[in-house]
Amino acid sequence: MGKFEIKTAKNGQFYFNLKADNGQVILTSEMYTAKKSCDNGIASVKKNAVDETRFALTQSENGKYHFNLKSGNHQVIGSSQMYESEASAKAGIESVMKNAPEAEVVEIAEEAAPAKEEAPAAPVKEEAAPVKEEAAPAKKEEKPAKKETRTGMLNASVAPEDFDWDAFEGGDIYGDSDKAAIQAAYDKTLSRVVENEVVEGEVTAINKREVVVTIGGKSEGVIPAPEFRYNPDLKVGDKVDVYVESAEDRKGQLVISHRKARALKSWDRVNEAFNNDEVVKGFVKTRTKGGMIVDVFGIEAFLPGSQIDIKPIRDYDAYVNQNIDFKIVKINQEFRNVVVSHKALLEAEQEQRRAELIGKLEKGQILEGVVKNITNYGVFVDLGGVDGLIHITDLSWGRINHPEEVVTLDEKIKVVVLDFNEQQKRIALGLKQLTPHPWDNLNPDLKVGDKVKGKVILLADYGAFIEIEPGVEGLVHVSEMSWSPRLHSAQEFLKVGSEVEAQILSIDREARKISLGLKQLTSNPWENIHDKYPVGSKHKATVRNITNFGVFAELEDGVEGLVHISDLSWNKIKHPSEVVSSGDVIDVQILDFDETNHKLSLGHKQLTANPWDEIEAKYPVGSVVEGTIASLTDKGANITLDGEAEGFAFTRDLVKEDGKQAVAGETLPFKVVELRRSTRRILLSHLRTYAEVKEKAAAAEAESTKKAVKKVNANVEKTTLGDIDALAALKERLEKGE
Repeated sequence: MGKFEIKTAKNGQFYFNLKADNGQVILTSEMYTAKKSCDNGIASVKKNAVDETRFALTQSENGKYHFNLKSGNHQVIGSSQMYESEASAKAGIESVMKNAPEAEVVEIAEEAAPAKEEAPAAPVKEEAAPVKEEAAPAKKEEKPAKKETRTGMLNASVAPEDFDWDAFEGGDIYGDSDKAAIQAAYDKTLSRVVENEVVEGEVTAINKREVVVTIGGKSEGVIPAPEFRYNPDLKVGDKVDVYVESAEDRKGQLVISHRKARALKSWDRVNEAFNNDEVVKGFVKTRTKGGMIVDVFGIEAFLPGSQIDIKPIRDYDAYVNQNIDFKIVKINQEFRNVVVSHKALLEAEQEQRRAELIGKLEKGQILEGVVKNITNYGVFVDLGGVDGLIHITDLSWGRINHPEEVVTLDEKIKVVVLDFNEQQKRIALGLKQLTPHPWDNLNPDLKVGDKVKGKVILLADYGAFIEIEPGVEGLVHVSEMSWSPRLHSAQEFLKVGSEVEAQILSIDREARKISLGLKQLTSNPWENIHDKYPVGSKHKATVRNITNFGVFAELEDGVEGLVHISDLSWNKIKHPSEVVSSGDVIDVQILDFDETNHKLSLGHKQLTANPWDEIEAKYPVGSVVEGTIASLTDKGANITLDGEAEGFAFTRDLVKEDGKQAVAGETLPFKVVELRRSTRRILLSHLRTYAEVKEKAAAAEAESTKKAVKKVNANVEKTTLGDIDALAALKERLEKGE
């Protein structure tokens, strides 16, 4: 089983190596600024190493191979060493897949600085002294101490006896030891430039397009100014993090990037800010669907439109290219998505101001505010960082359809505090309460029976509201719109906005309610109803409504009557729609009426002859008639007689003479067995049409047979006696002959 070794670099950053069982390093991570980030990197390696598709095998220009391990968002989380062949590199991938998932994690103490990073001047000095000893041995014997101090000194600054004439004659005023000392001293002033690492640099120059940064190298790096747009206060001398892409490009220029440095450190910084609930500064880059894209520590974060401000946003573009404070509200570690909110900061400030304001509020207090938002149900008013709600019913004493009829957006208004809840931090405001109630100014002489004029402001299923004065409404119930007992809809009589005249039916000043009526201004058609519609009189009526039990027919406006289903037709029907349709004009007869309840009983069949008078005469009991089987039921069949009357025959009476059962559509003779006038029913039988004839024939034959038998029996008795006498005489003659 392999192991992960977490190490600390000399610059304080962290990285890890994955070693195989044999101790060979098979994977190395990038540099991390925090130990926690390094731990997260190990966890990511363990997670992704089991998927072979996460490995990217490439061949370098020198022909060697190496591979990178990438996470789900395609970020490199580990790299291999160089391999001589592709097969070796693939074997390295297999080793990572085998060792990474179960590898243990160990921490290694801080690494010692590499030997090459030690002061390089010391060896130069040690080598320089012997050179001088060889070049001038005689001088060494005379003044050995000066030979030691001479190292690193310029020829131009030494005593004549110590001057290096050989170097001077060669055209070089510096000796070998001088050059080595100078080079060592200069190297100490330079930082060691390591590619692909994040280092600290200093800003040396700034213009509109570029920022020049030095990291202590022999050349300075140039960074595009947009990489610092998140920091408008940047100035010369500021320390900034940069990522060394290349120590020298083709032109010998140092290539560095501030954006990449921020990106490498930003994820740890973002997590730290999220965990510590810090406020961060971000640069709004552009609009996108549903919100804005914000640059936070070099990472593109999403700012939802609903999280920009506590009030509705009218112009999103006003926030673009602005530096704004944000709070990180959500992080997706797997996909490295960040969601920020500016609204959360405003809400926290607003909550504090709301608590302070509510502590000073009193019911009935009058405040000034600005209309912040208008909805269908009311208006939100900004009272100075704290919002209160004016419900639509508290905007005006009169009825309104929408708050925009009373106030406009950004309008300054005065409101009165109606109620507030310290726990829920809610404030209820009122606008109409600042003006007197219209009922207080209502004409005191108005009384029941007075006629008033008003405007229809609202229609409902149960009636209409009429505004007789601003803020004073009266209700006309639908039953007070017409004398007709049939319930109508208010839309059939009135329209919103129309001017009408009505009569006051009741008035309650304490409850502030007025009941009005429209039909009271017209004559009551039910007065003298006896004279106009006496019982037995015939009239024409219009069918207005059809029900299961009958139809309602209108004789005139306000006068309706019911024709019961049993009074529609002499024949039996299942539904009134079989006889009449809505809108038909039919003849009716007044059967009865209830003047008190405004009800009339009408009849329609009474105006036609009762067909059963003819049926009893045409189809007497015992008669035989032809009929057609119209339909079959479980108990028998419905029979149509001459296309007019209908009868019924039981199943046992449908057996034909050949023994077969009659079927629908057959026309057969039927005998009228019974007539029931009360139930309008004719009982028929086909069986009896031929069975009775057979019975009579059988009875006649039986009687004839009986008579024949009697006659034969009489003849038999006579013949027998004669035969006996003859036999006796024959016997006697025979005896004599013998």
